[in-house]
Amino acid sequence: MTDRSPRAPSLSPASGRAPNRRHLLSAGLGLAAVALLRPARAGGSIRIGYQKYGSLVLLKGRGTLEKALQPLGTAVSWSEFPSGPPLLEALNAGAIDFGSAGEAPPIFAQAASPELRYVAAEPPAPRGEAILVPKDSPVRSVADLRGKTVALNKGSNVHYLLVRALEQAGVPYDAVKLAFLAPADANAAFVRGSVDAWVIWDPFQAAAERAAGARILVDGRGADGQALAPNRQFYLSRRGFTDTSPAVVSAVLRAIGEIDAWAEGHADAVAAELAPSVGIPAPVLAVALGRLSYGVAPLDADAIADQQKVADAFHDLGLLPKPVRVADAVWTPPGTTAAVKSETRTENR
Repeated sequence: MTDRSPRAPSLSPASGRAPNRRHLLSAGLGLAAVALLRPARAGGSIRIGYQKYGSLVLLKGRGTLEKALQPLGTAVSWSEFPSGPPLLEALNAGAIDFGSAGEAPPIFAQAASPELRYVAAEPPAPRGEAILVPKDSPVRSVADLRGKTVALNKGSNVHYLLVRALEQAGVPYDAVKLAFLAPADANAAFVRGSVDAWVIWDPFQAAAERAAGARILVDGRGADGQALAPNRQFYLSRRGFTDTSPAVVSAVLRAIGEIDAWAEGHADAVAAELAPSVGIPAPVLAVALGRLSYGVAPLDADAIADQQKVADAFHDLGLLPKPVRVADAVWTPPGTTAAVKSETRTENR
């Protein structure tokens, strides 16, 4: 599950606000600052960053992780973030020890620090992110976005979706006008007609379809079977924590696996459980949940190779300060066989 205020407002044309799986950036950075000032709990602790939608928020709500970590003498603290980019900033800064994000944020985080560690991933969920246009928009294909204004959350999973969609349509990246907005502000702009398209993830995608009649121009599956973006959700930690607390990381991943196994067959129950905190009606959440994939597992060769494509794409566009080799950041639990590492580009360009 994926890129998530105390109470998220409901998405509606009247309010012009979107429930924020990923709060405003400033709010997320504020939470990160608070986390930096929070001392570690005596006897061992894990500080988890989560977004308002996904397996981690279910795990938090049920309290099962705290019970699972009791035998290890490890306490749990939670910090909510609006999206992957501020969460990964907090992880790199040592403000949290564990969190989840979509494809793009870890790439920028790895470029900024060698501390990042990929510890697991969910299977691809390409239907869970899309480029949306108003229902009566004259834009009928990605090629029609040339010269148009597109809203998106900078550095998030949908940033890569837009890059790939434009590439596939033969539209230069700089041929569109980018409006970097957090989901709430992007929704308001989309409803007002201030932007021509919005690249967004579920559950905001499902909410926009229901509330505003938004039309999917293309999702991660691409057109004519040409896949654009896998839309994987990654679980991430930092070298300092995986080196000192591998048993804790493994216990957290087991707890996520148990939540995943339950959630996969209970979409309506999950939607009902998440709706009050997310601020989106359960029926809309059920649509979003139906586009998810479950099954947390170590990164395999396909996941590493797909993630390397994200890194290479951003470097080619000059959005990364240096090349990133994803395989270098993949964590292998002690006593297990090293993850298969894909062929990667390592030239300095």
